[in-house]
Amino acid sequence: MIGKLRGLVDSTGEDWVIIDVGGVGYHVTCSRRTLEALPAEGVAVTLSIETKVSDDAIRLVGFASDLERDWFRLLLSVQGVGTRVALGILGALTPDDLARAIAREDKKAVSAAPGVGPKVATRIVTELKDKAPVGQQFLAKGETLEGVGGAAADTPSDALRDAVSALVNLGYPQQQAYVAVSAAAKKLDEDAGTEQLIRHGLKELAR
Repeated sequence: MIGKLRGLVDSTGEDWVIIDVGGVGYHVTCSRRTLEALPAEGVAVTLSIETKVSDDAIRLVGFASDLERDWFRLLLSVQGVGTRVALGILGALTPDDLARAIAREDKKAVSAAPGVGPKVATRIVTELKDKAPVGQQFLAKGETLEGVGGAAADTPSDALRDAVSALVNLGYPQQQAYVAVSAAAKKLDEDAGTEQLIRHGLKELAR
């Protein structure tokens, strides 16, 4: 199986790129976002690869990062989501955007992707609400919880992210941890640290 390709961009199409690796051109299907991030033709690039094997073909699907590929795998685990739909979602939403949409049960954001109807969006939010690739945070680096449960915009984002991660490590579902930390941040001073957020987050979860 091919897990990564490093070579030169040879040519691109609507949903594919050909990567020249030592004179061999590999046809790689990609999301719109990944294609837009590619360098110019003749420039070196590295793509994370998911190898799809069927009875009559071997298909390579490429991603700008391992995290994007991990989300692709998770999306394929949802009934009604195939390669085209999963790539459509990843073309419309970054991994962080997708994680936030699932955490907030924002079916509208997910269904905005091409090929995703209300039923499929509901399945994605429901089936993946307690899942995320290793290393994924529901709070992106530099983001605050402003607008999520009314949290203060000045609360340090690192403390928020660390508190959510700590509660998840204690066995709480990611969505519940996210909501609990959001509620705790709203009640605490803007300079609340990780330990305070964890402690008050646990209180919120015990309600």
